[in-house]
Amino acid sequence: MKFTFHNPTDLIFGAGMLSELGKTVAAYGKKALLVTGGGSVKQNGTFDRAVKSLSEAGVSIAECSGVEPNPRLSTVERGAGIARREGCDVVVALGGGSTMDAAKIMAAALFYDGDLWNMFLHGQKNRRLPERALPIVTVPTLAATGSEMNCGSVITNEETTIKSFVTAPCLYPKVAIVDPELTVSVPKHQTAFGVCDLITHVTESYFNGVDGTPLQDRFAEGVILTAMEWGPKAVTDGNDLEARAQVQWASVVALNGWVQVGTFGPYPVHMIEHVLSAHHDIAHGAGLAIVNPAWMRFAARTRPSRFVQFAERIFGITPKHPEDPDAIAEGIDRFEEFLRSIGCPTRLFEAGIGDALLARYAEDTVIVAHDDQGRLPGRPAMTQADIVEVLRSAL
Repeated sequence: MKFTFHNPTDLIFGAGMLSELGKTVAAYGKKALLVTGGGSVKQNGTFDRAVKSLSEAGVSIAECSGVEPNPRLSTVERGAGIARREGCDVVVALGGGSTMDAAKIMAAALFYDGDLWNMFLHGQKNRRLPERALPIVTVPTLAATGSEMNCGSVITNEETTIKSFVTAPCLYPKVAIVDPELTVSVPKHQTAFGVCDLITHVTESYFNGVDGTPLQDRFAEGVILTAMEWGPKAVTDGNDLEARAQVQWASVVALNGWVQVGTFGPYPVHMIEHVLSAHHDIAHGAGLAIVNPAWMRFAARTRPSRFVQFAERIFGITPKHPEDPDAIAEGIDRFEEFLRSIGCPTRLFEAGIGDALLARYAEDTVIVAHDDQGRLPGRPAMTQADIVEVLRSAL
């Protein structure tokens, strides 16, 4: 094994930690661009509490609200414009993964010359990553994406209907304030989608990573088992703060880089789902619940022993032999049933998606991510026909 690992984000975790926001942000600036989503943080009082904490620490704000669940490039540009006009010197993201993703690019936009879309992979030859950003402080209000503690961002270009990603060291938040109390008002369906999202973050590296990473396997399995134990409790009783805290911590660990270190796995399920949510604006976690089991059935043909391991360690299934197809099928079926049991869709028709654009979805997927043969990276690498096959099986 050979790898490097570095995550510079300071983490402040625990119920009530929103009170630390003001003094935390004041260490980085005096005027914050406060980025929020659709308005729930104002309805439940989180926004007012955050502003009060900032004000008491001498930090004024300029607000950028209305970030979409699948954040748009135009919204990022709007937020960057506000930050420029208002002279902001720090960015605070208060919301879910989309809000945090958008805030990261707003923070980088002030130092980026040219078209912001050129940061993101979409088949261009002259891509240029951001190299500098305003200090970023993240305050997640949903356990799902792990964006609070990583250097990634996913944005949709609404003009081209392409959803793509960027990762760059300057996008690491300086501090993540993770307060599980902020998630108690999240509706059941969004809680469920978040559980699916965090699980999929680790199944991607678990199934697509390199061989010979037994410790990372155990980390991934631990995250999955924790999410499957505490996720249903959080869905059933949103006020169960212990369940909320355990799911929140699992979400952070699932994508702060620790589980994935040394695995070097691509993310084919995410790449396919990004196209669905770009075209249909469905919740990312809901789309993952549809795509992941269908992809697993496809991928298990070429790496059966790994899927037997998943069935054995996650569901306690005893295989007849190391590549037992019955164990594989039962493991995937039980995983899909878990997703269904907490309220996730597992078929495209449940999200209002038919078969008219399957070829377009496959084409858009490989525009963003492809190997030197034009295939979607993964184990196995997928042709456009393979992607269509997976999506058709999920109808």
